[in-house]
Amino acid sequence: MTPESFIGSKRHLADVCILTFSHVIVKEMQARYALREIGEIRSVNGNRPIYLFDLDGKPIVFFMTSVGATCAGTDVIELNWITGATQFILFGSAGSLNRAATTGKYVIPTEAYRDEGMSYHYAPPADYIQIGKADNVAAIFDALRLPYVKGRVWTTDAFYRETKDQVAARQKEGCIAVEMELSGVQAVCDFHGFELYDFLVTGDVLDAPVYENDGLHSANHDLDKLDIALEIAKRI
Repeated sequence: MTPESFIGSKRHLADVCILTFSHVIVKEMQARYALREIGEIRSVNGNRPIYLFDLDGKPIVFFMTSVGATCAGTDVIELNWITGATQFILFGSAGSLNRAATTGKYVIPTEAYRDEGMSYHYAPPADYIQIGKADNVAAIFDALRLPYVKGRVWTTDAFYRETKDQVAARQKEGCIAVEMELSGVQAVCDFHGFELYDFLVTGDVLDAPVYENDGLHSANHDLDKLDIALEIAKRI
């Protein structure tokens, strides 16, 4: 079975795709650019539009992807089929597992702990998966003079099971943040020969005596991440 069974013939409209999880960022993009709807990803939950826009003469795909490794990974596969994009820029929020390391900095993941199911269908079993474009993302952050920290992150499907013991185990292995998509999306990209450029902003804090989520809305929706993603899109 291939996406052709659901979508039809493969197309090529652009090489680069920016992915967001934020409906606020979608509205900002609609205000900033003349977005052209060129397709949609359909599901029983409803259809999500795929947009194309011009960025300094370069066609870029823009899409609001689903939350969770399985859905986000499948979105990448279908976006490639519908648009031809092979370079994906993904950004979103994460929970901090090391407040001292992540406060006031973006997180550029170098490896992701595979605590989800999607990656095991696309990569051989292992605890961690390498994030192949981490150095490339860091070089762009350096050029933009943005503060960041590189390190391992933990990808999990079950955020209500981020227990104290699980947090402690991941911290012991050097994980500085936890999120829900990266290891699955990276495995899909590796399998299909796509490039993934990922960065995160920590919002909630698990590295505290009592769980804190005051920064989660900002980490999800503030527009600084969009500006960085657009810069990455120009430079890859």
